[in-house]
Amino acid sequence: MPYIPVTDAQKEAMLGFLGIRSIEELFKEIPKEFRFPHLALDDGLSEAETLRELAALAGQNADAGSGLWFLGGGAYNHFIPQAVAGLASRGEYLTAYTPYQSEVSQGTLQVMFEYQSMIADLTGMEVANAGHYDGASALAEAVLMALKNDPSKQRVLLPSGIHPEYRAVLDTYLAARDCTIESYSGTPAEAARRTSGDLAALVACYPDFFGIIPDLKDAALEAHNAGGLFIVHADPVMLGLLKSPGSFGADIVSAEGQSLGNDLNYGGPFLGIMASSASLMRRLPGRIAGETLDLEKRRGFVLTLTAREQHIRREKAVSNICSNQGLVALRSAIYLALMGKNGLKETALLCWHRAHYAAKKFAAIPGCSVRQGDFFKEFTVLLPCPAGELAEKLAAGHIVPGLPLSRYFPERENELLVCVTEMNSKNDIDTLANAVRQAIADSGRGGGKV
Repeated sequence: MPYIPVTDAQKEAMLGFLGIRSIEELFKEIPKEFRFPHLALDDGLSEAETLRELAALAGQNADAGSGLWFLGGGAYNHFIPQAVAGLASRGEYLTAYTPYQSEVSQGTLQVMFEYQSMIADLTGMEVANAGHYDGASALAEAVLMALKNDPSKQRVLLPSGIHPEYRAVLDTYLAARDCTIESYSGTPAEAARRTSGDLAALVACYPDFFGIIPDLKDAALEAHNAGGLFIVHADPVMLGLLKSPGSFGADIVSAEGQSLGNDLNYGGPFLGIMASSASLMRRLPGRIAGETLDLEKRRGFVLTLTAREQHIRREKAVSNICSNQGLVALRSAIYLALMGKNGLKETALLCWHRAHYAAKKFAAIPGCSVRQGDFFKEFTVLLPCPAGELAEKLAAGHIVPGLPLSRYFPERENELLVCVTEMNSKNDIDTLANAVRQAIADSGRGGGKV
């Protein structure tokens, strides 16, 4: 709750318990000249005036609901049933923290258990933990797991299409380790086949930063032949439609859980999803909640494994990660329970068909082309003009057409990463295509400025 009132009687009771008679006596150890210093502040605003000023400031921000939104690149505008916020905002969840005492933390532990169970089903894995800070840290922890699995193997293969920010997080995590990080193109299986026996981890993005879906066939086999583990970083919404990483033989799966019932929130907090095979369970960082029976044979929940430094000796901790995004994971659990298998599949199908419809509309615009490949939700458009200038022009009309790739790749100035989800209607897509067509026509169809 935002405000906890204390009555005069309660104040008197607290002072009496401390054996003092006044608030002034409580602070008598502080020199008098420092107790209430004068602060050079303007007069305060009333509550109504403050709310009005904050609303005006908030109104200057563009958000996914203020126009046509086709921006992705790691954070996605998906539909969230109202029941998600309604249930997740109940006080029982908002006040819950670390479940050190299982006997008084059954609700929190059950949420973890149900979340883990659904994530294991979704990813096709045998076990999942209670979550990480975000998708990038979950992937980094997965790579650390692989490096620690066999210290003699210290080579990590990353796809060239990995999210640039994920690569930066990985570089930070691994900066102090004596390991080799290599980028590869082509299929994951081909990359592993070209590697000697010192492979620790073969990573595949499913799909990659550009929305392209890689061929995961034989990737696990080749990774294991090269001595390493196969790690898949997946889009959890896409897993409602396509084969799970587990069905391809993945050893570890990571994902960004923001798409599962969580708001964009200007970039956070998000949710790092992490799951693995049972053989690697004891190497999973973070928490794993389990189900058991008490002495009276009643169903109960406990922290089965907590391989983190707060619970065990620091040198034996799997990782120094010290929290999971419990409230964000709760929202994802509620979302998955509400949507169910069919609802998630329908959402993924809408994303698939609407994104492919949008790609056809862009390909029909003179001067534009769409990069080839099987894709989910996102695709790259090659424009006859700078993508940043196009985005700026369309933003004036409350259209966010996508992510100019020059943000991460300066040499790709004329490329736009377009994201289409179930939130974009056919009419929205037509409006976007017409706006882009007009902006390019106004620029003279050349390579000039928009």
